[in-house]
Amino acid sequence: MTDALTRKSPGRTEPGAGPARPGFWLGLLRVKELSILLVTIAAAIYFSLTSGPGFATSDNYHTIAQYVAPWAIVGAGEVLVLICGQIDLSAGFVFTLSPFVLMLFYNNGFPLFLALIGSVVVSALIGMVNGLIHTIFGLSAFITTLGMAFLLWGLSLIISGGSPVSAPTGNWVSSTFGGWGWSEFLWALVVVAVVQTVLSTTRFGIATQATGGNPVGAAESGIRTGRVKVICFAITGGLAGFAGILQGTRVGSYDPTNGGFNTMFYAVAAAVIGGTALLGGSGTVIGAFLGALLLGLVYDGFNLTGISANAFYMVLGCAILIAALLNVYVSVIRKRLGRQ
Repeated sequence: MTDALTRKSPGRTEPGAGPARPGFWLGLLRVKELSILLVTIAAAIYFSLTSGPGFATSDNYHTIAQYVAPWAIVGAGEVLVLICGQIDLSAGFVFTLSPFVLMLFYNNGFPLFLALIGSVVVSALIGMVNGLIHTIFGLSAFITTLGMAFLLWGLSLIISGGSPVSAPTGNWVSSTFGGWGWSEFLWALVVVAVVQTVLSTTRFGIATQATGGNPVGAAESGIRTGRVKVICFAITGGLAGFAGILQGTRVGSYDPTNGGFNTMFYAVAAAVIGGTALLGGSGTVIGAFLGALLLGLVYDGFNLTGISANAFYMVLGCAILIAALLNVYVSVIRKRLGRQ
């Protein structure tokens, strides 16, 4: 009788004995965006205290948003490709070419909205071509998209004649898609929310993560990994083209020197800093957005404090290396706590 009363029931702990398992810490570690969120908040506080009164103003917040929006939109697509274990080096040049494709449609009699849709479709088709070359011919995504990047670079210069072109203005399409000062950033939020939802809650999102995490196992389980990769490349191309139109419309002109490798590398950096694994299998679009926000805060803060732009590149390089190492370290901790 006494033994029955004193026997410990499953799941109970003695007073002061602490939790039976590290559920709280494991829960925190499972939040992939936690570390980048804390670093972003810390950066915002630091620059608000050290950059003078010019940092915490609506005009400066608008400036930061202009930095962040294109990196976040292109980064959302790069996250999908990176999760598949690939990379798209041509996204920045799809970003450059897309506005000029829009102008080709528009100058040939298409309504502006249909011209915009057509340009985004062409951008997605470019991404699809990247995916098909990679999957059908077995050529590495690095080489495929690098060649496509230079092809699109030359095509942009030929179509534009090497000179900027004025963006259409004075209608609801231009106001909605970049003309209004905050529309580019709002579209970035919409894109991030939609792509993260697709990645987290749909069968396609699960298939994407399986394709990068265990390609052989995913194929054996019935997932058409080649199709998944092609779709991810197509989405990346479409988002890059859309981002190029938004930014050019906001500025008021489409410039053939805009975008390119700079935009692509910032987008990839945002994704990696935000917690996306370069080797594939895991990633977060929200993390990429926070990574882009962190880069925007640092870039803007350095400008306000008079620090050389060269120092920003040093910080960016260190951030990528540290983020990649932390991703590996945190993954090991998650596995250990999960086994416990």
